Amino acid sequence: MTEPPRPGGRPTREGAANLTRQILDDARAAFAKKGVANASMEEIAARQAISKHTLYRRYPNKQALLEAVVERDLIRFRAALAQAAMQHEEPLLALHAVAFRYFLFGTDRDYSAFYLSVAAEAVLSASLRERLAIWSSVALEPMVGAILAAQAAGAIIAGDPSELCGVLVDLLEGANNRIRLGLCDAPDEAECRRVFDSRWTIFQTAMTPKSH
Repeated sequence: MTEPPRPGGRPTREGAANLTRQILDDARAAFAKKGVANASMEEIAARQAISKHTLYRRYPNKQALLEAVVERDLIRFRAALAQAAMQHEEPLLALHAVAFRYFLFGTDRDYSAFYLSVAAEAVLSASLRERLAIWSSVALEPMVGAILAAQAAGAIIAGDPSELCGVLVDLLEGANNRIRLGLCDAPDEAECRRVFDSRWTIFQTAMTPKSH
């Protein structure tokens, strides 16, 4: 049941939550389109027809707003990878599913535009680089966990699972970068699968224990 309006025009919890979602959506779009450096708090406030003071009460500066946007994305991204891992009981198939879900995120142009703008800003900001490294580590925990499970099952060579995760991510990001730069056509579902499978085969061949 929706809460009744509060005295003095104060928003309900539902209304406040909706406004937060809309602010984060608009901020994400502005960061993706104009870059983090060029997007302004005033512009983001204007999109929702709220005062910049209202926005600053929620997020004291643009860095805080960016962190809120990224952390919301991180929760969604991590949950999607974790859900993919649960689709299969066999560890190598679970890792395959996690890797494919990661790859599909990277083929989404909206998703890519936002994170490329954040990465570009991180080149000039040491603090943002540190935060980006932390975010990346947290987001990839389901993939690292899937690699650990595959190692325990003897399907993947021994070694630092975070390092092996980095190898897999590099292979997938290389393919996604070709798509982003237009070096190959934006793939349909079948082409996505073909491109992914070519990278997965390289990873699996390199990481399969010699006794297999």
